[in-house]
Amino acid sequence: MHRRLSRLFRIFGPAWITMLADMDASSIIGAAQLGSAFQYSFIWFLLLLILPLYIIQEASGRIGAVTRQGLGDTIRSNYSKATASLMVIPMFFADIATYVAEFLGIGVGLEILGIPLYAGIIAAYAIFLVVAFTREYENAERILVAVSALLVFGLFATLLLRGVKPYPVFAIKPSPQYLFLASATIGAVVMPFMLFFQASATGAKIGERRRLVDEKVVKEIKENTLIGAIVTELLMVVVEMTFAGVRASPGTFISAQSLASVLQPIAGRFSPYVFGIGLIASGFLALIVVALASAWSVAEVLRIKKRQLLYVAESLPAILLVLLIPPSMLINGVIDFLVVFVFVLLGPAIILGMIAQNRKIMGRFAFSKREAIAYWLASAFVLVFGIASAIISIW
Repeated sequence: MHRRLSRLFRIFGPAWITMLADMDASSIIGAAQLGSAFQYSFIWFLLLLILPLYIIQEASGRIGAVTRQGLGDTIRSNYSKATASLMVIPMFFADIATYVAEFLGIGVGLEILGIPLYAGIIAAYAIFLVVAFTREYENAERILVAVSALLVFGLFATLLLRGVKPYPVFAIKPSPQYLFLASATIGAVVMPFMLFFQASATGAKIGERRRLVDEKVVKEIKENTLIGAIVTELLMVVVEMTFAGVRASPGTFISAQSLASVLQPIAGRFSPYVFGIGLIASGFLALIVVALASAWSVAEVLRIKKRQLLYVAESLPAILLVLLIPPSMLINGVIDFLVVFVFVLLGPAIILGMIAQNRKIMGRFAFSKREAIAYWLASAFVLVFGIASAIISIW
């Protein structure tokens, strides 16, 4: 029993960190908007997304375990230089979009704390660069995971104190706002950077611990990814339920003031500080995961040795765009970029599926026909439904 738990723990790390990063600042804000606008109406949809999240993420973890490489190294080793270069383009732009969303989420946290936005964003960016250039990833992760977990615990405790309300949990309202938020929810659940990170992190972990990959390792990855997917979506449900009934701003989306006040039942007047700091920490955790994903993907394909330069190349355009967005539009910007994620996911999802079913790369662990059908159906669902919902809601 001890050996099994030890083996599970060694492989559990990448899947667990990936799923924790999925509960980032933008996802929390998106789930809060679901509850504020539609009470419990999206619970069924969040639970439904467990299946595609698991299927897509499991493919990522399996590729990393079998190849014992980062996704970038796998692409470079098995495809032509031209094909590899084309495949890296969606990765690069996916990272930029993620940087924008996370810095917007951090900006919302700064607004809640009453810190001047532009000065705070620049300071946050400087701290991010320090962590990236000094490579203090693990120390930063430990702190950020703890603070992010405190926010999630606070939301859960608030829900327990308020109690479950008699709102319907299955309600479809074909309004533009409902469809737009459905698309944003998909973007918040299946994020492109998660695919890069889990493949690379699992590959590094397996490469350090094992020489050969067997069926037991693949089974453990499946189990851990499934647990992570379930926990992630249950946490999203908790956030939605906690914000159910919280009044939204006069505009379309919930206000920073409403976000700040939700923890009052347990934190009292400290509610804005707990929520604001927790939101900033969850945003930073995702930023570090993005940086690692970039280092193990884009840099590998392009053979960039100084990966810190890649961090700047990806994050600087993002930070400049964030600074151009008016403070009053921060939350709108977060929701908008969650929708952008659905469009950005197209390239990474195709790349992942191509590799996972390639027997020359994956050997006996390549997708079976049934697994391949499940993967492409899951990918098609999140992409077609997400993109169609966004387009219909805008028109």
